[in-house]
Amino acid sequence: MTIARLASFAFSGIEPVPVEVQVQIAPGLPAFLVVGLPDKAVGESRERVRAALAGLGLSLPPKRVLVNLAPADIAKEGSHFDLPIALAVLAAMDVLPREELAGYAALGELSLDGAINPVAGVLPAALGASARDLGLICPAAQGGEAAWAGRIEVLAAPDLLALMNHFRGTQVLTPPEPPAPESRPWSGPCLSEVKGQESAKRALEVAAAGGHNLLMVGPPGAGKSMLAARLPGLLPDLTPSEALEVSMIHSIAGLLRDGRLVVRPPFRDPHHSASQAALNGGGARARPGEISLAHNGVLFLDEWPEFPRPALEALRQPMETGRTTISRANAHVTYPARFQCIAAMNPCRCGYLGDAPRECGRAPRCGEDYQMRLSGPLIDRMDLAIEVTPVPPADLARAPTGETTEIVAARIRAARDRQRARYGAEGPRCNAAAEGLALERTLAADGPARALAEQAAERLRLSARGYTRTLRVARTIADLAGSAAVQRLHVAEALAFRHRGAARSQAVLAG
Repeated sequence: MTIARLASFAFSGIEPVPVEVQVQIAPGLPAFLVVGLPDKAVGESRERVRAALAGLGLSLPPKRVLVNLAPADIAKEGSHFDLPIALAVLAAMDVLPREELAGYAALGELSLDGAINPVAGVLPAALGASARDLGLICPAAQGGEAAWAGRIEVLAAPDLLALMNHFRGTQVLTPPEPPAPESRPWSGPCLSEVKGQESAKRALEVAAAGGHNLLMVGPPGAGKSMLAARLPGLLPDLTPSEALEVSMIHSIAGLLRDGRLVVRPPFRDPHHSASQAALNGGGARARPGEISLAHNGVLFLDEWPEFPRPALEALRQPMETGRTTISRANAHVTYPARFQCIAAMNPCRCGYLGDAPRECGRAPRCGEDYQMRLSGPLIDRMDLAIEVTPVPPADLARAPTGETTEIVAARIRAARDRQRARYGAEGPRCNAAAEGLALERTLAADGPARALAEQAAERLRLSARGYTRTLRVARTIADLAGSAAVQRLHVAEALAFRHRGAARSQAVLAG
């Protein structure tokens, strides 16, 4: 009695975990069993496989059909096991050649008529198959996505019948080609549309150039959301390695459209009602959250204090480590999560603290209570903090047109190029990620600059984290100015941004 075998994958984060689909057809009472810790979606594949075979005019033999997903101690989740189970069953029935199937891995969901539907995780699966010197069988709609794995044979079939004809030699499936990445100029809102707000636009430029976290505080209608909406246009394209990593996360989440790699930094703006699992990842199948979908991009948190406190506090570790770990009783799933956090908030619940004619009767206590929703350690992780003040309507009409997104983005690209040249291919991707020896070697601060930084850190009572983040911002300001060394004026500007955040943090902690 022989066993038909076919490779497939489960997923732990973005890492493909090899799974061998084993099918045995043995004498006994008719049964179709799936074992190996399948979840409900995998268990239901029995009926989808049975219906798909019936649509081809085939039926299961009146015997005991046993499907084992090995290793049996790893939970198997998702409908993508439909296709490998069906192919392995056909091989066990001697309808398909077992030797040829042994050189492939497969994933895909079956319709009742035998059509192969798209599934999540094709790109990581293709890379996993390439590492094991296997070809990949996947849905036709995702053939281009699988082709990004490089030197790998991809069979992208529209249905089960096309696969059967291919292996029988009566039909040849055309190898798919990876779709060309979309590299279009920025067509979103332009920075020149923002009237006034020169200090806020400067802070936005510094944040974009170094990948720094930014906190904007101001009354309703001051322009906080408007500024954040223009940040994606300032950021440079992702490098090939960054694009591949981001695309793998989006593939696992089922968000990779048309098989095209994500070449622009992602921009995620979840609603403030988002739960901890939605932000950090989780759920029954440990899916990536917003912070992972914003990897190598921007996470915009509007109405920052309105988010659930547990969800906000859970951001503290990923903001430092660049990854998030979802812990389960039987497994720990880790996703990349190195994102740039842009937060916006009102100074109080009514939004008009400090504006005597409009503030509520509980001022200033209302502001203290509102800001107490944010912990000091969380605010300490924001590299820049700015006050966004409203521009009077009369000034809006007379304000000159500012620089366009294209002009500012060119300066930011030049600053990012200096950072990549300084840190090298294996170093941090931007100044915000530099730490330890990498930051110390590349800081190149002159004597007056270091003296000012140390004196200000002691006087403002900055934490070690706050001091380091101030130096990172100063390094970015120097890069924007084209300076090889960090000078005193660069540190002074970084402290001007940091001082507001440090003072606000101390006020919040004082209650």
